[in-house]
Amino acid sequence: MKIKILFLFVAAGLLVSRGLQAQTRPYRVGTTTASFLEMGVGSAGCAMGEAYVGHAQDLSSVYWNPAGLSYMAMNELQFIYQPWIAGIQFTHAAASLNLPGYGTFALSFTGMNFGTTPVTSMEMQEGTGESYSAMDMAAGLSYGRKLAQWFGFGASVKYITSGIWHMRAGAAAVDLGVMVSTDFFSPDGKRENGLRIGMSISNYGTRMRYEGMDLLQPIDISGDAGNFKNVEGQFRVQSWELPLIFRFGISLIPLQMGPSRLCLTLDALHPNNNSESINVGGEYQWLLSGLGKLFLRAGYRGLFMDESEYGLTLGGGVHVHLMNNRALKMDYAYRSMGVFGNFSMFGIGMTF
Repeated sequence: MKIKILFLFVAAGLLVSRGLQAQTRPYRVGTTTASFLEMGVGSAGCAMGEAYVGHAQDLSSVYWNPAGLSYMAMNELQFIYQPWIAGIQFTHAAASLNLPGYGTFALSFTGMNFGTTPVTSMEMQEGTGESYSAMDMAAGLSYGRKLAQWFGFGASVKYITSGIWHMRAGAAAVDLGVMVSTDFFSPDGKRENGLRIGMSISNYGTRMRYEGMDLLQPIDISGDAGNFKNVEGQFRVQSWELPLIFRFGISLIPLQMGPSRLCLTLDALHPNNNSESINVGGEYQWLLSGLGKLFLRAGYRGLFMDESEYGLTLGGGVHVHLMNNRALKMDYAYRSMGVFGNFSMFGIGMTF
């Protein structure tokens, strides 16, 4: 029975991938909006080359694969900060509540702040004295639950907004994910240490179209003398799709010896706005008896992607055990972005 369900799971992933492939050839680079939804969330996953869909079992699962929430046994808080290109600031905050027997619920907020820019015009190129700001945001509610000891399911609903000066756009989307734990290749025969398979579909939702007073412009319909000059008109802008992403990944623990453990991950991605690609990653964990855990991570993002600016990722973290079965989590990720430079991500969280 388990083999049949696993087969159906893989077959469904292949069918969805083929369906997306039929819609996205040739590559539709630059044809989607709300690109901040493609920004990886979580220093651990980003340090592992964003190959995390089959490995996520913490609060960052709300981004990679909501099914990972079903493997959480404790409540968790998480905050992530990412300085980005041209002074852009990326932040993410989330909180989860685990209800034994019912699953795990999570709330998340993601924002990208583009800062403030002076307003200029052809007549006043040094500035009009005004300024405008731009910001993208997404708020989500996620849920994950194990339908069997070896099978977890998760889903997220979220509302996305984008604003620039006096214009606003909004959209709604859902994420769906599943995760299967097997005892294949388990170093100790335990299912939790065996081959894990994950699949997720992110940002399946409505289109976004900007509306607002900045689209109102005076027009002269004919230009003839005696007509009504500067009649109020409005630009009708195009609506844009969200960045739909299909992920299929595996996680494997080839080595577990004493306090040390090595985990290897691989993700295959099929977006609707770019070429397919492969992400790979690894995590080395060292158990500090009575104190916590130490992590070293590395990966590579964007293998086989056409004209990729992605590359090497590195990072690490430490999880410190506190009193009353609590733990403090501090993680760091370093990412190479080609011509855009190198960037760091900082994450802090707590389980309780």
